[in-house]
Amino acid sequence: MPLSFAPSSDTSIPLHVLSEEQLDAWLGTQPEATQNALASQGFTGALGQTVSIAGPDGLPLMAVAGYGTAAARRRGRFHLAGAAAKLPKGDYRITSDLDAGTLAVEALGWLLASYRFDRYRKQPPLLARLVAPEGINAPRIEAQANGEALTRDLINTPANDMGPPDLEQAARDLAGRQGAAITVITGDDLLAQNFPLIHTVGRAADRAPRLIDMRWGDTGPKLTLVGKGVCFDTGGLNLKPGASMGLMKKDMGGAAAVLGLAQMIMTMDVPVQLRVLIPAVENAVAGNAFRPGDILTSRKGLTVEINNTDAEGRLVLADALALADEEQPDQVISMATLTGAARVAVGPDLAPYFSDDSAFVSALETAALKECDPVWRMPFHAPYEAMIEPGIADLDNAPKGGFAGCITAALFLRRFVSDSPYAHFDIYGWQPADAPARPKGGTGQATRALFDALPALLEL
Repeated sequence: MPLSFAPSSDTSIPLHVLSEEQLDAWLGTQPEATQNALASQGFTGALGQTVSIAGPDGLPLMAVAGYGTAAARRRGRFHLAGAAAKLPKGDYRITSDLDAGTLAVEALGWLLASYRFDRYRKQPPLLARLVAPEGINAPRIEAQANGEALTRDLINTPANDMGPPDLEQAARDLAGRQGAAITVITGDDLLAQNFPLIHTVGRAADRAPRLIDMRWGDTGPKLTLVGKGVCFDTGGLNLKPGASMGLMKKDMGGAAAVLGLAQMIMTMDVPVQLRVLIPAVENAVAGNAFRPGDILTSRKGLTVEINNTDAEGRLVLADALALADEEQPDQVISMATLTGAARVAVGPDLAPYFSDDSAFVSALETAALKECDPVWRMPFHAPYEAMIEPGIADLDNAPKGGFAGCITAALFLRRFVSDSPYAHFDIYGWQPADAPARPKGGTGQATRALFDALPALLEL
């Protein structure tokens, strides 16, 4: 069900959002019954506290949510989403004097809190709905929330129901809803059309590898999004241990992220020529699996020595990025759940990204703060180029030594984009524990920031 705001109504319930500093002054304007109700429940305005006050008919008359202190709010985000989960059933309108930016973020968080992944088990809905606050762009926020919901749904779906054919169908469904064109190159046709790395990585699986190519829009700057679509990663012949394989349904998180971002762009009719490329494969084990020590030739003509078959994501992205670059778009962006090194560096909450374009960096980081969608810049550190050059081939897919893994992976990808502005995001795509607006499970990262930054990035 789409995530949306409740309709405006005279019967909606006022929600007072009060910081600890505001509480005493507000209480001084309230009747004694309200003061007593809050005092009896120990309400101090602390972040996360919520009180609902009933009227004579027993129905909610008003609600009060604590907004804590500025220091407490800096330690998290989407604070009213936590309140929403505690409120009784009803439609609520925020009556407090919050600035427009804060209202937009909290409204988005409330919508995201209503997300439920219920494909396999019925989940109780969020009972409290929010009326869109005045002064926000409600359609835009709904578009962001539903793009994020698509990303979450795709990542949360296990690989038995989200293999390469299913990921293709998800892209076709999105294209159908938005009037986009889509073509797919499958199986041995990848070899015939010169996508050897995508074919090699996916050929051992019983569900054929493919390259999904979606286009939308015929005016404006050219924006190409490339998402890693490894629907399950066993590690190949360099087989992962069981503990490391447990979350590998999320290894198509880059594909899920670019599809969610594409949905936002198309829903809001952003004036760009959008292209989405997704190499969709499974990295499986069979007699025809690629091997450590193999040397492969990419679409771009660069040769790659395989030193670890578990570094397959950069291989499939390489062919897709080479294709993207052939059109010389105004911006190429890749998104992938690529390296464990990125997680070690910044943890699960930050989206590391690579860009040498100062204008891109400025626009993205401004948008990330505004959208509460944190990112962290990492370097395309040129002195490490030698680490990905094995001597026997042009490139090494898994440099030895264990240092700078996310940087060397990004440098590897950059070799396949010669003529276009390029940025790469090494996302995690998973929320490890429940948090306000972010249930445990698949999650989008950097997509809201990118969506907000597009006007500045592409001079729209």
